[in-house]
Amino acid sequence: MKTPSKIQLHKKSGTLDISYGEENFQLSAEYLRVYSPSADVKGHGPNQEVLQFGKQNMGFNKAEPIGNYAIRIEFNDGHDTGIFTWEYLYDLGKNFEIHWQDYLDRLNKAGKSRDAEMTAVKFIDPKN
Repeated sequence: MKTPSKIQLHKKSGTLDISYGEENFQLSAEYLRVYSPSADVKGHGPNQEVLQFGKQNMGFNKAEPIGNYAIRIEFNDGHDTGIFTWEYLYDLGKNFEIHWQDYLDRLNKAGKSRDAEMTAVKFIDPKN
């Protein structure tokens, strides 16, 4: 099992720095949020994944250890149910380019954006 030698959560920059010996990864809050291992994101079974979008400006509230094998991250949108194991974080870091491109492709296919969706407001002219 891969165990990190160093973990630092940077709230201001919205990044998680994690090292596994000589391998160092900097993972954004957005990336971790859209790849949260929670049932809200992964679903409760095969082919039930829920595409996350509008998470570009995601940040962290906090992270806490779960035993000696994982951390639970609380994101600034209130999501806090994902348990990120050391192995899963290593995979996210090691295979960042593959995972990120897959995410961008799925967003594009669904017609969704990394930006938070704006709600259209229609103004009514009181003179009419």
